[in-house]
Amino acid sequence: MADRLIRATAADGGIRAVGVITTRLTEEARQRHDLSYVATAALGRTMSSGLLLASSMKRPQSRVNIRVKGNGPLGGILVDAGLDGTVRGYVDNPGVELPPNQRGKLDVGGAVGADGYLYVIRDVGYGYPYSSTVELVSGEIGDDVANYLVTSEQTPSALVVGVFVGAGGVEASGGLLLQVMPKAARDEELVATLEQRVGQLRGFTPLLQAGKSLSDILQELLGDLGLEILPEPQLVRFHCGCSSERMLGALKLLGEAELQDMIEKDNGAEATCHFCGEVYNATEEQLAELIHDLQTNSSVN
Repeated sequence: MADRLIRATAADGGIRAVGVITTRLTEEARQRHDLSYVATAALGRTMSSGLLLASSMKRPQSRVNIRVKGNGPLGGILVDAGLDGTVRGYVDNPGVELPPNQRGKLDVGGAVGADGYLYVIRDVGYGYPYSSTVELVSGEIGDDVANYLVTSEQTPSALVVGVFVGAGGVEASGGLLLQVMPKAARDEELVATLEQRVGQLRGFTPLLQAGKSLSDILQELLGDLGLEILPEPQLVRFHCGCSSERMLGALKLLGEAELQDMIEKDNGAEATCHFCGEVYNATEEQLAELIHDLQTNSSVN
């Protein structure tokens, strides 16, 4: 099944629901970054969360950045997701591996650490991004992002994300976001019903592994509450906007002395994109051209 995202409403617009499958893009991230099992789960959960958060934005170029910084051995996680369905991300220490937790699951919370912060930056496309910071709740990602939604956006929310990694790679990955809209926020019975049903979910990936589609899952949860699924699912994918041109532009910022040092000592330069792992090489000739551009601009000014 292709990675995709669907949107829906229920309870006469009182509930907003979004589901996303990220199996293929999480596997691509695993391969690009050579991730361990637990690092794959942590990054996959965060990428699913990023896409779920970005799904509510309005302008096509809108993006969400999620940074998770706990006190665990994984270090930090950084994810960039867009309303356009693209997402990219990385972890600081991709090779970290831990024994399963007490429930026999990948110990994402132990790898991330429960002592730390979740940072969310929303860029709505007007050039004035706004940010929020909340303390981590568990380091399991889903709990932490749900806490952000309640604390920073004052929106009662339930968020479930999961990744199942088998011997051959990622077998299932995705998530579900349910939110009670302001018009229904005072409906205590509706809120309680939603909390109860989400609480009964035994994870998200087992449902995907059982062959259920996103529509099936939402139907089981909200079918008796007037569920309306938007007709067109959105394809989502791992995508990074890095390029040789951007790499050269970044090198140019180092200045003449540093570029000349690279020519003399390294016969060129090599740069790796943190987000996607792509490696770019700059030749001596390209570095010399950058130096020439800097000198030309300096003489003009």
